[in-house]
Amino acid sequence: MDEKVYQEVNFEKEKKAILERLNNETKDAFQRDYEAWTKNWVHDPTISKVYMNFADSTFSESIGWKEISQFVKTFIEEHPEPEPIPKLLDKIDVRLYGNGAWVTYEQQDSLRGLKRETRLMEKVNGQWKIAGMQTTIYGFETDKSNE
Repeated sequence: MDEKVYQEVNFEKEKKAILERLNNETKDAFQRDYEAWTKNWVHDPTISKVYMNFADSTFSESIGWKEISQFVKTFIEEHPEPEPIPKLLDKIDVRLYGNGAWVTYEQQDSLRGLKRETRLMEKVNGQWKIAGMQTTIYGFETDKSNE
């Protein structure tokens, strides 16, 4: 009979590793470093990436690593100039589920305004990777007091 070894999870250590992965993915994307960007994701046919942009009424959905990576590769080829990197995350909400995590946060993007993000994370070979992403873009708040 195999004896299972119970390993206590250090929540703060895991949260810090997830935060680092998310910030790396953002930096790599905004700096247009496709090769570095790919290392932040799970390469699996069932992962997903969804953008809902209320500011300009656009929506996009990519399913599977092949489609997601091609979408980003094409975007980088069409927009090769790096963008200003948003203020890096320092506050995220994390729920750990063994080798998975559900992460939510808000981020202010200098070009797109307020974004709310949800990320599904998976631990692969001891490293946290992104397995799902949903981004809702709200844009910039307008001052309605002068209307």
